Parts: sequence; C-alpha cells; structure tokens
Amino acid sequence: MPADHDPTAPDTIVLIHGFWVTPRSWEEWIAYYQDKGYRVLAPAYPGFEVEVEALNADPTPIENLTVPAVVDHLTEVIGGLERPPILMGHSAGGVFTQLMLDRGYGAVGVVMDSAPTEGVPVVPLSQLKSTFPALRTVGRKQAAGFTFEQWHYAFCNTFPEERSRQLYERYHIPASVRVLWGSALATLEPGHQDTFVNYDNDDRAPLLFISGTHDHLMPPSVQRSNAKHYKSKTVTEVVEFDGPHLLPSRDGWEEVADHALAWAVAHAK
Repeated sequence: MPADHDPTAPDTIVLIHGFWVTPRSWEEWIAYYQDKGYRVLAPAYPGFEVEVEALNADPTPIENLTVPAVVDHLTEVIGGLERPPILMGHSAGGVFTQLMLDRGYGAVGVVMDSAPTEGVPVVPLSQLKSTFPALRTVGRKQAAGFTFEQWHYAFCNTFPEERSRQLYERYHIPASVRVLWGSALATLEPGHQDTFVNYDNDDRAPLLFISGTHDHLMPPSVQRSNAKHYKSKTVTEVVEFDGPHLLPSRDGWEEVADHALAWAVAHAK
C-alpha cells in the first residue's frame, strides 16, 4: 500500500501493452510502481504469455489474435479485482484501455501514444510510413514484424541506434495483420466495429492522453484528435512529453511514469 494512501483509492495498476511488443516492454515500469507500494499487473494478450523469443519462433498466437478476445481477457483480469484499478495502456494498449473504461472498468485511465479508437480518421504521413510494411502483407491470418530499420523509424527514432537495437532484440515481435487491417478500416466500415467507444459516455472514468512529441507511429495529432472526439462531461486531457513512440523506454522515462501516476491518483473516481 502506498504511503499516505487513501484506503478507498486504487491499490492496483494494470499496464496494457501494445502491438509489436509483449508485457516485457513494461518491465521497468512494473518494478518502479511496485517500489511505490502498488500491486502491478501486466496481462498478456491471449496466447502471448510466453517469452518474446517463443513468439518470434512461432507467431501462431499472434495470427489468431482478435480484439474481442483481448477485451474478454482484460475483463476477466480487471473484473476480478476488489476495487477498480488504474489502467495504463501504450499504443494499441491505449485502445484497449479506452475500451475498458467505456465498459465501466477502471477508476481512471492513462494512455501513451495510443492507437485511435473507431471514428478517428487522422492519418499522418509518418504513420502511413510506419505501418505500411505490415499493412501491405497479404492474408487475413498472418503476423508481420518490422526489420530493425522499420522498428527504429516507427518506435525509437529519437534513440541512439545502439539503444534502439537493444530494445528491438529484447521486445520486438510481429503484429496481427488481421487486427491491424480491422483497425485501419474501422472508420470506413458500416456499423460499430471492434474498436468502437461511446464518446458521449458520462459514466466513463477520467482519461489522460500522453503523447510523444516525435512519435512517428501515433503522432500527437492522433492523440489530440482522439481526445477531441470525447464529448462526455467526464475529464479528458492531453499532455506531451519529448520522445518517440516507445515513450516508456526513453531516457528519463521516470518523469513520464511519475506524471501518469500523479494524474491518475488525482483524478481516480
């Protein structure tokens, strides 16, 4: 229990990873928040419970991934807690955080360099360049990874190449082409798709968008547009930190982690 912690406030932080990585990408944040007295959960997508090396060797769980399966798994994890937790998501994990908040789970949400939910049509050129290697893959059940050069541009463009390569070798896995295409086309398809949220939901918990100023994959314009779609009375804010898409691994990531936690504690319902 954190020092001077309100006994009714969240005592658990749930960290939700994005595509092209696993919960391993949260390793520093897990230890950091645990040292502050929080229970920290970093659930893997269904089938992603194995190590990075195993998923690179056999990407079958990635090929079979669906958004509803991830939501169901997160519902099971979060719904089983005694009190609503703080939800934090990075990249695609930001979408899942928004989906869970819209469904009434979580006391507060923080998303970092979030992928957009349905209805957010902003597509900067840098985002197209980042995702094109995966989206050009033909097939409905395939997994597409990045080369190191593609990873460096999309995730770590402000990092020294040596640091970027270390992170690539430790964190990188392929992503589901089927889910990527589904997300990319969600705004164009009729009816509500897997990444739909109710932007008018006044019961939704407060939500903070944290954006990396030099993010090529999910630039600040995407974060601002996503936030502006929310018309509900509940709090929705946007803040920027210097850095690329892999903001949780930048030098001085503790500053981002501290801001995310302080905001979450101050706004938790």
